[in-house]
Amino acid sequence: MERDDIGGLLARVALKDRAAFSLLYGRISAKLFAICLRMLKDRGEAEEALQDVFVKIWHKAGTYTGAGDNAYPWLCAIVRYHCIDRLRARRPEGEDIEAAVDIADLAPDPEEHAVLRSEGGRIDTCLEALDPDRALAVRQAYVEGLSYQELADHFAVPLNTMRTWLRRSLLKLRECMDEHA
Repeated sequence: MERDDIGGLLARVALKDRAAFSLLYGRISAKLFAICLRMLKDRGEAEEALQDVFVKIWHKAGTYTGAGDNAYPWLCAIVRYHCIDRLRARRPEGEDIEAAVDIADLAPDPEEHAVLRSEGGRIDTCLEALDPDRALAVRQAYVEGLSYQELADHFAVPLNTMRTWLRRSLLKLRECMDEHA
């Protein structure tokens, strides 16, 4: 399946299109299940995690703001973070998370690594073209996970201004990424 197709289906899921959700599930559930199984090492728990992940996808599809070809890594990140949360929840108090999961299992395979490195370089180049404050806000929002309100407080701007900064910055990034494709 083309990665653009995943992005298109995700856009339709954001509009609560059940048929698109069904197609998305049919096309990527096996790959996402493999990630769950690799991380959790228990088939039953991996199945439960996959169900939880697709509930999150249904509810959070509208928050995806990337280009179509970046939808698959976004979905994989949702799976990984969910599985890490499950691992943290089941570990005894005081146990190190690295002991509960082999960090090598979290690493992307060679193909994913090559794609991520290439896209990462393009993203860094395009971020450098943004105003430094806007670039920092984008990094803090989409890499560090800060909320719009936290960013607005940090940069001392109104909440709607921060939303505008991020939306315009993402549009500029998308244009730049398309130019450097």
